[in-house]
Amino acid sequence: MLFDLDKYFAYPHVLLAAALAPFVLFFCAFLIARRRKALLKITTRVSEPFLRRLQLPLAGIGLCLLLIAAARPRWGRSTELMPAANRNIVVAVDVSRSMLARDVRPDRLERAKADVADLIDSLEGDRCALVAFRRTGVALCPLTTDQGFLRSALEAVTVDSAPKGETDLGSAIRESLQVISQIDGKDGGKADRSAIILISDGGDLRGDAVKEAQKSMERGVPIFTVGIGDPEKASVIPGEDGGTMKFKGSDVTVKLEEGALKKIAEVSGGRYVPLATAGMAETTLGAIYRSFLRQVAIDEQNKDESRLEERYLWFLVSALAFLISVGMLSAGRLRKRSEKS
Repeated sequence: MLFDLDKYFAYPHVLLAAALAPFVLFFCAFLIARRRKALLKITTRVSEPFLRRLQLPLAGIGLCLLLIAAARPRWGRSTELMPAANRNIVVAVDVSRSMLARDVRPDRLERAKADVADLIDSLEGDRCALVAFRRTGVALCPLTTDQGFLRSALEAVTVDSAPKGETDLGSAIRESLQVISQIDGKDGGKADRSAIILISDGGDLRGDAVKEAQKSMERGVPIFTVGIGDPEKASVIPGEDGGTMKFKGSDVTVKLEEGALKKIAEVSGGRYVPLATAGMAETTLGAIYRSFLRQVAIDEQNKDESRLEERYLWFLVSALAFLISVGMLSAGRLRKRSEKS
């Protein structure tokens, strides 16, 4: 832009109209002069008060000032603290049958749901989505700030919320990234201000989770993995008939497998956090959110932004003053004023 006008005007192209205003005024003056000349051919009594002659230049100045105001002039810098944009948090919950193990009271899945509910209470305007996964990931709730809707989706989560099959952590990551793409980071681009919380007892049986975590890192989405269960002591899995799950006559037992969860967090730039089996308050998801997830885009939250001050109001008020004065100098008002005097 010529003379860098775009630095000092929000809409510098409007100034082109302001530049044409003098030509419009000149043309109007020409028409008035020609009309006066034509009247002089008919009568010699053509008088025009001095104040009325001021109408045209006052109107021209008012029009120019109005156009300048429309161009939104700005100068003089001010500094203000810019709030961070809302974050996007996708919570992916493992709903495989091993999550029914009772080494965490009342069981792993119910403990995870209780902690997600605690997380919802800590969101403070951030968007959150819910994904359930076993063999594949299933989006149960899109990114939303509607906590009531999110809670309803959470309460309905069971082991039947995702298709049966081998646990696939990679599928959970893929589905979570797809949910984020619906709002931010479309077409594989960067998805700033987004994060994934993946809650599982480990046991990735497909093996592509690290590859998907790499993709998440490339998208700028850290994954905070949360391990739930006891990594030392094995626990039985309740069966569908009310007993315990068995294989070849023996109870099927599971422990928290932390290896894959730690690797996913490391590769994606997130963090692995084990939930205490005793349900300690400092290891709830709400505490994890307050400690770690609020660091996502924290630079934006604390950033002071310097910007040019808007000055259009000065020109707008001046323009209105000139235009009102034009109305006050109309022929009718001047005639009434002369009659009273």
